[in-house]
Order: sequence, then structure tokens, then C-alpha cells
Amino acid sequence: MKELTKLETENNIRPTPEIDAFMKASSVGGKKHSISTDYILKVLGLDVCSETVVGSDMQRGVSGGQRKRVTTGEMIVGPRKTLFMDEISTGLDSSTTFQIVKCVKNFVHLMEGTVLMGLLQPAPETYELFDNIMFLSEGYMVYQGPREDVLEFFESLGFKLPPRKGVADFLQEVTSKKDQAQYWFDPSKPYEFIPVSKMADAFKNSRFGRSLESTLNVPYDKSRIHPSALSKTKYAAPKWELLKSCFAREKLLITRHRFLYIFRTC
Repeated sequence: MKELTKLETENNIRPTPEIDAFMKASSVGGKKHSISTDYILKVLGLDVCSETVVGSDMQRGVSGGQRKRVTTGEMIVGPRKTLFMDEISTGLDSSTTFQIVKCVKNFVHLMEGTVLMGLLQPAPETYELFDNIMFLSEGYMVYQGPREDVLEFFESLGFKLPPRKGVADFLQEVTSKKDQAQYWFDPSKPYEFIPVSKMADAFKNSRFGRSLESTLNVPYDKSRIHPSALSKTKYAAPKWELLKSCFAREKLLITRHRFLYIFRTC
């Protein structure tokens, strides 16, 4: 905070009162919970069970959905801005999955984070919460872009979503050789199976693929990086500090199990 205040004074910057108050409140120590922790608890809907133990197989604690959100909250609290979440809906019902994804969406939009999440056949309500879709199949990138444009891309290939069919189920079946024929909607042309490789090539040549390529090809100006932002060495601490830390750790482990080591030595 001192460094930030110094830079603001040097550059004649007057911060927004709300942001300034939030940052100063976040830096206050000596409290049980910081304002960031309380904010994450409210965003994830965990403020109702903030004083409840998580629990285990032998001790009853929070519910299954709340436990999933606790794991998400552990990752969100702190300076992390990017999360990679794989199959978080395993073992949960659709309503709990919807709640968790909605909380993660609030984190993305309110705290300007980035989340890459993989789900297995999400419900239509959960699917509608996503901003972008990355569709992978057989090692190919079939589609990557806004969620609203994915159906338009497949309609350009000749496949259409039937009524009362979830988009997630449609995407999972449209690349399958057994299920692809039912989505062909052009009766004037005979149906012919389109493999995933051809779909990937069609995406690269479409306006969606060209838009993505133009976005990724923008060079990044490394001169704008702050000197302290990236590590220039392999290890953040010198070797002597690493040696002392490892030695202290092993000494602590031996001290905790001193009876075992003394017995074995004798």
C-alpha cells in the first residue's frame, strides 16, 4: 500500500473512492476474516455456513454442493485471476452444478477473472451461463468463440439443432458417426458423414476461425511488463535458503516422530 500510494502521488493519480476504500480495508491486519474473504463468501453463497466445519466421512459438516463451492473459494481467495476447473459437476445434481457455475460467473464478471471449465453434458440452464465455448473432439479444435454463434457455425456445415434438444447434447452428438445423420437439415442434398478433421478445417476457414486467428496474432509488448512481474531465475529463492528450508522441514518431521526414529536406531 505504501508503494502504491507513492506511485499515485508521483503520477498525480486520484483513485476511485470505492476502490481506494476496498484496497485499504483489504490491507488491514489483525482480523479473523479479511474483506476479500467475506466478499468471496457472499459471492459463492457460503456466508450462511461460514462458521461450519467442512466435515469428513466421520464428522458431519457442510453439504456436498457447499463443499464444492468451498474448494472453489479456496482457489479464488488471493491474487489468482485464472482458474482451470475440470469436471466439477461429478457427483452433483443439476441444480447444485447450476449454482456453482453461476457463482463462478459472478467471480469472472465482478472480479475480472478468467475460468476455463470442462463439464460433462451440462443442463441447458447451466450451458447458458457460459460466455465462450471451446469445442474439442478427437484432438481437433472444432469451434472456439462466443456461445451465441456456435449453432450458426454448424448450420453453415448443414446441421441444425432440433426443437426441444439441448445445445450441449447436440454438440456432443454432432461429431459422432452414429448420431450425426439425425441433425442433417438440408433435404435437397444427400447426407454424407463429415469427419471431425473436415469440421476443424471448415472452422479455420470460416469467419469465426479467422476472427480468432486475428486476435491471437496480435504481438504482445513485453516492454510494458513491470520488472517484478515475471521471474528471471528458475527459483525464486537462493539455493542456501532452499537448503535451510528443506533441512528445517526434515528436522520438524523427525521431531514429530522422534519415538519411531529412536526405537529404530536402538
